[in-house]
Amino acid sequence: MLIGDLAKRTGASPKAIRLYEARGLLSRVSRQGAYRVYTEQHFQQVRLIRQAQALGFSLSEFGSLAHEQSEPDWEKVLQQLDDKRASIREEMRSLAQLEAQIAQVQMELQTCLVEMPSPDVAACEDTRRPALASQSRLA
Repeated sequence: MLIGDLAKRTGASPKAIRLYEARGLLSRVSRQGAYRVYTEQHFQQVRLIRQAQALGFSLSEFGSLAHEQSEPDWEKVLQQLDDKRASIREEMRSLAQLEAQIAQVQMELQTCLVEMPSPDVAACEDTRRPALASQSRLA
């Protein structure tokens, strides 16, 4: 099949397919004159690359798994999936901590504005400066 057919079947653009080939993510592509001729194996490889990207893997992360093999190193794939899940869990913890900090700042500012008969933003900022400084150190 030609690159246009492969692109239609996989949803990848011809440019992306050429990039996968240039990065060594596809097994050797034969040529018929000036045209690249892709096989069912290439179709499967492009689908796997697209699935990995949809899961958040970069091409460089995926590249360590491919290396022109007909079959990926499935043990390595499992390890990469475990690593990606651990990275996502860590990012989620970090975002939850950031959300809690923002909620604290928001609550303190609301309290400041409610407690003042005529809210003066500058006065609220004065009371918030130490807390904001500690927040920025955590980020």
